[in-house]
Amino acid sequence: MKVAVSSSGKDLDSQIDPRFGRCAYFLVVETDDMSFESFDNENIALGGGAGIQSAEFVASKGAGAVITGNCGPNAVRTLSAAGLELFVGQAGTVRQAVEKHKRGELRPVTGANVADHYGMGRGGGMGRGGGMGRGGGMGRGGGMGRGGGMS
Repeated sequence: MKVAVSSSGKDLDSQIDPRFGRCAYFLVVETDDMSFESFDNENIALGGGAGIQSAEFVASKGAGAVITGNCGPNAVRTLSAAGLELFVGQAGTVRQAVEKHKRGELRPVTGANVADHYGMGRGGGMGRGGGMGRGGGMGRGGGMGRGGGMS
């Protein structure tokens, strides 16, 4: 059986990417012998519909199941319509997750575990925050020498 895993890298020892539709890569792993193919996720920068497009992509690669961290409702509906099993809430390496799947330790889900647009940085998703460098920094404001001087 082929299993598609959202991945942060291009090999079995890469970490699972917690985002399905906007993951960095998909690894499609043949569970019988652990051979795999790695694919760049071309849907990562889509303004909308990344989950649907990603679900259609992994289905087109012959996967029978998807292992990921998080999956939104549109992707879940598309995966379900294509007949793929879905396993969410996974972390660790791709290899570890596939081995758990082979041992029957993962339980499929039928619903989303995050809201629409989770991976886009809205509604508490990935990528939010100001980061370093915001604010005035040195040199803004009056500084020394302001005011009237001697007359």
